[in-house]
Amino acid sequence: MTDEKTYNVLFLCTGNSARSILAEAILQREGLGRFRAFSAGSHPKGQLHPFALDLLKRQNHPVDGLRSKSWGEFAVPDAPEMHFVFTVCDDAAAETCPVWPGQPMTAHWGVPDPAAAAGTEAERRLAFSEAYRMLNNRISVFVNLPLNAIDNLALKQRLAELGRTPSSAA
Repeated sequence: MTDEKTYNVLFLCTGNSARSILAEAILQREGLGRFRAFSAGSHPKGQLHPFALDLLKRQNHPVDGLRSKSWGEFAVPDAPEMHFVFTVCDDAAAETCPVWPGQPMTAHWGVPDPAAAAGTEAERRLAFSEAYRMLNNRISVFVNLPLNAIDNLALKQRLAELGRTPSSAA
């Protein structure tokens, strides 16, 4: 049995139908029990984008329990205390976020909105695959950081660097 801490992570976006949902599913699987992943939006669409849901199913992610929800659910007194809050879209990063109990570490990991992609169905699905790839790469690095062994300033700097990763290297 391990004494390792479980970290709660919230991914925020405006609509909570694509990018933040992808990030939640990726971290839930890649976090191997060290992380509990959540997602929410400032103006949730109320449903998952069908291409995001289809992509997650094709990547063998469990999708039961995933839903589009307001970030207000995580700003109430009985909500889980967040250790990390990541914005994954520029709109949410520019908004005034609720005050999160416990003062979690925050970072912006902007990813182009696949739901806004134009073109053929194949081109639009490719935009979702690209968003998934970028998030998966960043989350893979994040889950392998020695969170309990590095100081807050160094960790904050590293998380910010992950958000600035060029899309060709993300």
